[in-house]
Amino acid sequence: MKFSISIAMSPLDQIVGLARTAEECGFHSVALPDSIFYSEKVSARYPYTPDGSRMWNADTPWVDPIAASAAMGAATERIRFCTQVLKLGSRYPLPLARQVGSVAVLTGNRFTLGVGLGWTPEEFEWCGVPFEHRGRRADEAIEVLRRVLGGGMVEHHGEFYDFEPLQMSPAPTERVPIFVGGHTEAGLRRAARHDGWTSAMMRFDELREVIGKLAALRAENGSAGEPFEIQAVCVDRFGLDGYRQQAEIGVTDAIVVPWVFDGIGFDGELSAKQDSMKRFADEIMGRM
Repeated sequence: MKFSISIAMSPLDQIVGLARTAEECGFHSVALPDSIFYSEKVSARYPYTPDGSRMWNADTPWVDPIAASAAMGAATERIRFCTQVLKLGSRYPLPLARQVGSVAVLTGNRFTLGVGLGWTPEEFEWCGVPFEHRGRRADEAIEVLRRVLGGGMVEHHGEFYDFEPLQMSPAPTERVPIFVGGHTEAGLRRAARHDGWTSAMMRFDELREVIGKLAALRAENGSAGEPFEIQAVCVDRFGLDGYRQQAEIGVTDAIVVPWVFDGIGFDGELSAKQDSMKRFADEIMGRM
C-alpha cells in the first residue's frame, strides 16, 4: 500500500518544505485540497461532518492546487501530486485542460487529477455555472479533459460544451490519471469508469462497503481486470495494524496527516511536522 501526505490547511510557506520531506521519506504523493473561496453563508450542509458545519473558517489558508503542484514539482524529483479533490463543477473544462496539461508536463508526468462535483450552490453560481445538472455536466467535462489531454486536434459537440477542432500543445507524454470523489451512488458509478476513487473522511466499515460497491460496478461495466486505485481517508484505523487492515480491504493509497497523531495542529511549526513525517515513515511505512 502507498501513502500520501495531505497538506490541507497548512500555511502556504510550508508546502514546498513538506513536499521535499515527503519525497525524502518515501511518500507516494502530496494530496492537495481545493477551495475557491469562503462564502460567509452557505445554502447547503457540508456533507462530511456530522453536523454539516465546515471544518475551516474565512482565514484558513488555501492555495490553488494546480499552482501549488507546479511550485512543489519544481522543488522535487520523484513524488507525485494529486488534487483531492478539485471542484470540477464550478470550472470550465477547456481552461482547466490547459492548466492540467501544463502542470503534468512541468512535473514530468507526476500529476493525478482528482475531481469532485462540489457541494455548495454558491460556489457554482458565483463562478458562472448552474448548480442544476451538475452530474451530467461533470461527466461531459471529464470526457473533454480526456480528449484534449490526449493530444492532437480534437473537437467536441455535447450537451453542455461545444467547440470546433483545436489542439493544446505540448500534451502530456503519459496519460493523466483521473480519480473521482464522492460517496453517492452516482459518484461511485462515475469513479468506476475512470482510474480510481478517492474518499473523504470515512469509517472503516463504511469504507469496506464502498470498496465492495466499486468492485461490483467495475465488474458491471467490464473494467474489473483493469488497474484501479482506492485512495482513502480512514478515520478509525491507525497504526501498523490499522493500515494493514486498510490494505486488506483494498485500499491502495492511504492519505495521512502524521503530525495530527503527535498533537500538532495544521498551523504547527514546519520542523515539528517534518519530524512527525519521518517518524511515521520509520514506524509505519518501513514496516508495511
